[in-house]
Amino acid sequence: MLSLVPVTDLQPFAALLRANGLPADDLSEAGRRFWRAVTPEGATIGYGGLEGDGPDVLLRSVVIDSGARGRGAGRALVGRLMAEAKTGGAQKVWLLTIDAADFFRHLGFAEAERAGAPAAITTSQQFSTLCPASAHLLVTSL
Repeated sequence: MLSLVPVTDLQPFAALLRANGLPADDLSEAGRRFWRAVTPEGATIGYGGLEGDGPDVLLRSVVIDSGARGRGAGRALVGRLMAEAKTGGAQKVWLLTIDAADFFRHLGFAEAERAGAPAAITTSQQFSTLCPASAHLLVTSL
């Protein structure tokens, strides 16, 4: 079972994101909450977070260390982040991805039209500048 521990040092997180070709330029901006995915043995195997408050939040920067992939860690991390979103009052969780759409679809996310996304999502840096227009926009209800 993975535990979530709030991120206090963004450097290792940013390094893992960049090593996996993911954006890391806005991690320190306000309105973002990030956690480390920690094994029962205390090892950090990944990171992820949420952006925004209210009924629509953005799932952000989910990344698992390559040595921990293929054993359900990503699924477990997303599940824990979804629970955090629900506890915070979110009704829908959105995400943008270039090459992990199939992974997230398997977890219950569905393709969404960019034009139909709420302002809470479209005004994020992730939506407006960090991810290309070709990125998949996915959504799920809690």
